[in-house]
Amino acid sequence: MSNTPDDAPEMVEVGDNVDAALQQVEHQLSMFWRRARSLSHQLSRQVHPDMEPAAYGLLTIIRKEGPIRLTELASCIGVGKPSVSRQIAFLESIGMVYKEADPQDGRAQSIRLTPKGEEKMHQVQDARRQVFRERLGEWPLEEIQTLADYIERLNAAYGEGIGKD
Repeated sequence: MSNTPDDAPEMVEVGDNVDAALQQVEHQLSMFWRRARSLSHQLSRQVHPDMEPAAYGLLTIIRKEGPIRLTELASCIGVGKPSVSRQIAFLESIGMVYKEADPQDGRAQSIRLTPKGEEKMHQVQDARRQVFRERLGEWPLEEIQTLADYIERLNAAYGEGIGKD
């Protein structure tokens, strides 16, 4: 069975529409990621003038997860232990985190926020939430929740592909 001339443009149009929509998604995500990196850079500097955004990201994970082993932390962000170890050494040197014996395995160590680290992260994350309030404050709650749902769905889709290459 062959396509009629009337069928061909519709098929091409649908494909073109999907490609155009995907290009728009890619473009908008790229812009968002650039802006998010810029914001992370600013926020990391609020914690400490020499802090890099990667270290700030580790602090947010440690704050959310609680005591965490170095290997688990590296796994959370998808990088090697040496990279995370360097960042943790920096965070220790500025008094943001400390290591303690892991209660489940005395040979391993867990990383925790210090009281100073907890206080700084509380201040900076309040500032980060304020940025979101300023940007999204005019949006109806339903739209904010819809955005959160779509971002969660996108993160889940991207998470499924990690480690399958």
